[in-house]
Amino acid sequence: MQYIVKRTNVIDWADIPKAQINSYVWGKEYTPEAYAQLAMINGKGFVLKMTAFEKDPLTRYSNYGDPVYTDSCLEFFVSFNNKSPLYMNFEMNSAGAFLSAIRTDRKNKTPIDQVVTELPVVTSEHKDGCWTVEVEFSFAFIEQLFGKCTFGNGYTFKGNFYKCGDETEIPHFGSWSPISLEKPDFHRPEFFGTLTIM
Repeated sequence: MQYIVKRTNVIDWADIPKAQINSYVWGKEYTPEAYAQLAMINGKGFVLKMTAFEKDPLTRYSNYGDPVYTDSCLEFFVSFNNKSPLYMNFEMNSAGAFLSAIRTDRKNKTPIDQVVTELPVVTSEHKDGCWTVEVEFSFAFIEQLFGKCTFGNGYTFKGNFYKCGDETEIPHFGSWSPISLEKPDFHRPEFFGTLTIM
């Protein structure tokens, strides 16, 4: 799977490609439409917007570090630096509460608030039967987690986008880049897709 990360000076979401989160390997009973959009703003960093079409998403948590993956959740896992074994999981519910760590796998992790000087701000919105979350990852934030990266045209890195809800009425686990496993597990970088800056 490949996704083109558009490089721009000003964000116009109507012009940013959508990564459809439509691979529901585990369970077919509930497969809500969802997608992610990722762009790079010259001189600033990356901006992520994720959308899920749910009228009444389960939303119980409101603080950083809460287990938002048990709510209705949208997630971005990314390894910005190809020379590093690290990746970041960034998980958000419809209230904009988020959980995030830098890690090499599911168990070996460090919450990002122990590494970065300032946490990103997630904004959320509900309208027309869907909800969205939006967040900016500055170049300074990325460097604190992954070391120095040079994001030129054609630069590729790895990541995946997810829609889940471990404790929703119908638990569901969707991804953009398919995961070939018997049981749900998003912490598998070997199934990340390719993200290319253009």
